[in-house]
Amino acid sequence: MLSPAEAQERCEALIARARRAGADAGDAVYLGNSSESVSVRLGALQDVERSESENIGLRVFVGGASASIGSTDLGDAALDELASRAVAMARLAPADPFAGLAPEELLLQGLAPDLDLDDGTERSPADLRRLAEEAEEAARAIPGVTNSEGGGASAGRGLFALATSHGFSGAYAASSHSISASVVAGEGGNMQRDYSWRSTRYAADLKGPAEIGREAGERAVRRLNPGRVKSGPMPVVFDPRVANSLVGHLLGAMSGASIARRASFLLDRDGQKLFDSAITISDNPLALRGMRSRPFDGEGLPTAPRKLIDAGRLTGWLMDSAAARQLGAMPTGHASRGSSGAPHVTSSNVVLEAGTVTPAQLMADIADGVYVTELIGQGVNGVTGDYSRGASGFRIVNGELAGPIAEFTVAGNLIDMFAALTAADDLDVYRGIDTPTLRIDGMSVAGD
Repeated sequence: MLSPAEAQERCEALIARARRAGADAGDAVYLGNSSESVSVRLGALQDVERSESENIGLRVFVGGASASIGSTDLGDAALDELASRAVAMARLAPADPFAGLAPEELLLQGLAPDLDLDDGTERSPADLRRLAEEAEEAARAIPGVTNSEGGGASAGRGLFALATSHGFSGAYAASSHSISASVVAGEGGNMQRDYSWRSTRYAADLKGPAEIGREAGERAVRRLNPGRVKSGPMPVVFDPRVANSLVGHLLGAMSGASIARRASFLLDRDGQKLFDSAITISDNPLALRGMRSRPFDGEGLPTAPRKLIDAGRLTGWLMDSAAARQLGAMPTGHASRGSSGAPHVTSSNVVLEAGTVTPAQLMADIADGVYVTELIGQGVNGVTGDYSRGASGFRIVNGELAGPIAEFTVAGNLIDMFAALTAADDLDVYRGIDTPTLRIDGMSVAGD
């Protein structure tokens, strides 16, 4: 994998080739990744993998039309061919009035901020195996755990570089470290599986493997002998590891491209109050060591913290330059790039801020409800906001978690669900989209 300076140089050289081939403008991206992972099962080594990849992508604009192309060959001859082919493709493509580079005056000026994303730590396969074994051993030690799907540990590093024909050039590296465990509890027809994992930028920030393993084992055992729940309207409480998916649906609907296509359930709701005034959702791409942090976006624009929901109110859309042109607005620094194709919108480190009550207090007045720990299926309509997903979890009876339940469905409409949402105080930030425990009253539960 190239160094950041070398990756920038390759991107700049590719842009120069494209201009010589006849491109009016263009940008080039480099994506490099290296990773090593080890998995064990029942104490025995299961798999060792090492992967390395490098890709460079070029997007060119010729007479109002654009084309993009990518390659894994970074040699001079390959870059010459890449540039000439991209320009030839653009000359045959239809014009797009909204395509183009980001406005030059908005580009990041000066050095990109250092977000402390790369710890430089390299773990040997032996180190990774030790971590994976420790996680699995701790999970299998939980009474009731009868089998294992394995423990795993990995370490990796990625590099992103971007250069544009109108003056931007930048690169940054980011490391990642992760540990996971997945086990089975019970026997015969009464078996349940569950898991736990953690991923961080710095190895030193990871939870201990024994803690991750114990959590996986305890979760699996708690799910044994699930019952059924009766159908009807009732409060639904979402565990943090599934509650973040609700924010994910919000982010998808906030995409400027979805708004421009008029394919979002948030259409015409800009500035409206969607949540209770106690709810604030923030997006911070500049968080130090953040799993989705980035000093600049996929078009070379600076990134900055922003409240997506401010005291319950929607603050606007997430836009790359193309969507912004369609909507007559300005890009928001949320563009992301792959090695080919146009930019698309992504958020960064998104957090639904913690409430003021504990999860126990959040559930205290629920006489009959459900606590969801797993969601199944993709029954969400991004245009209408209709929501229906299979689930499993636990009953809530008189404010307390009761026995496990499975094979039920929770349904509603996201607009109504957001308006009824309340949050506990148990926020733990590590996923990229993070929430505390969330409660939504009046959802439809379909069981027996």
